[in-house]
Amino acid sequence: MVSRRNFIGRAGAGTAALTAAVAASSVSKVAMAALPEPVFQGRPDTMPPLVPPNGRPYNPVVTLNGWTLPWRMNQGVKEFHLVAEPVVREMSPGFKAHLWGYNGQSPGPTIEVVEGDRVRIFVTNKLPEVTSVHWHGQRLPNGMDGVIGLTQKGIEPGKTFVYEFVARRPGTFMYHPHADEMVQMAMGMMGFWITHPKQKHPLIDEVDRDFVFLLNAYDIEPGSATPRIMTMLDFNLWSWNSRIFPGIDPLVVRQNDKVRIRIGNLTMTNHPIHLHGHEFLVTGTDGGPTPKATRLYEVTTDIAVGQMRQIEFLADEEGDWAFHCHKSHHTMNAMGHGVPTMIGVDHRSVVRQITSLIPDYMVMGERGMHDMTEMEMPLPDNTAPMMAGSGPFGPVGMGGMFSVVKVRQHQNRGDYADPGWFAHPAGTVAREWTGTLAEPARAVPAEGAGAMKPVAPPGPGVEVNVRKPSGGHSGH
Repeated sequence: MVSRRNFIGRAGAGTAALTAAVAASSVSKVAMAALPEPVFQGRPDTMPPLVPPNGRPYNPVVTLNGWTLPWRMNQGVKEFHLVAEPVVREMSPGFKAHLWGYNGQSPGPTIEVVEGDRVRIFVTNKLPEVTSVHWHGQRLPNGMDGVIGLTQKGIEPGKTFVYEFVARRPGTFMYHPHADEMVQMAMGMMGFWITHPKQKHPLIDEVDRDFVFLLNAYDIEPGSATPRIMTMLDFNLWSWNSRIFPGIDPLVVRQNDKVRIRIGNLTMTNHPIHLHGHEFLVTGTDGGPTPKATRLYEVTTDIAVGQMRQIEFLADEEGDWAFHCHKSHHTMNAMGHGVPTMIGVDHRSVVRQITSLIPDYMVMGERGMHDMTEMEMPLPDNTAPMMAGSGPFGPVGMGGMFSVVKVRQHQNRGDYADPGWFAHPAGTVAREWTGTLAEPARAVPAEGAGAMKPVAPPGPGVEVNVRKPSGGHSGH
């Protein structure tokens, strides 16, 4: 993490433009004349939780592959400084995307406050067009809601606006623009907001670990770096906090920790998020904590567009447990939607002809797509390979919206360091069977009335019978 002072030394003219923007800002006279220093972060790693240095105490969250934005106290008001700007986000090792975000990253930094805090957020616009910030799910004055043209004027490039309101209720929230949002959200402009309860809450339990991340999706062609903003559904990169596996960090916990995970969805589709090895309760939504009478144990919860979900579980099963979206295409990356299905097709003769012209040609998909995890075909520069992660038993058969919850007996309290792969006790790993096999039992067709009977094949030369609207038949 770097301060504005260090940032000036590294960024030169770019930061000079920021300084000029701040000098020409449209900050209310009610606020201090001097803005809080903007803090920037360029590393894609999961940063340690930010223990509050002042204000009301709370148990901080851990942002997966992200960080929490520091603040300053000004006469009892928590002041933050967000800078909307173009950023370069490393989405996985060796693959970087040109996105828009806040304070050096996309998503932007998590904002953590306490119920009852008066909050003042300065927003400086370094984008090439107007923007705003909507505080998704917050109860606040209408003029602070962040919708251009409806509740405020747009923040022009080079200008700074200030938002001020009281964090009225605890919960899990987001922030994002309501300004040219098809472009700005497709480019990655979003961030997490947590409001902690000011005192013990009957519906909010204390937890040992509290993780947060946003679901996002991009359409970035192989070899390029900028998302295609006009895409509506056929995205090829499905990510958590703009990272794709193996670039997504594990969620490291101690055995028997009570764990909370907060997830927000700002993609264009729903995501059924699934945890292996444990059951969880959905304890919160955008509207706040859920009544205890409505909570059911689940292993998958569906998160619709624009929704937040807060899940909690007891991490009592040691191991490396998969945690992922259960839409199979969302755990592949990078998806090519124009690839034909070649399963069962013997095209060896065609391959011989093609390789005489293209020596590096490789057969794909005739036995399914798992072979893709083991291929080392040449790719364009700055391209995210499909299912590129490796585990202790070889290539991992998933990617994209996928990570691992690592539960360890001897992990220290508050230690989020990756402990490596789980050492399985002897005899607890699935293995090849080399003994004899009995003939498997098979279903026997039922006898008597109602039993299914074999259907006679169609006559010679007839493949399909088509019934036309007129009632006639036509054989093809």
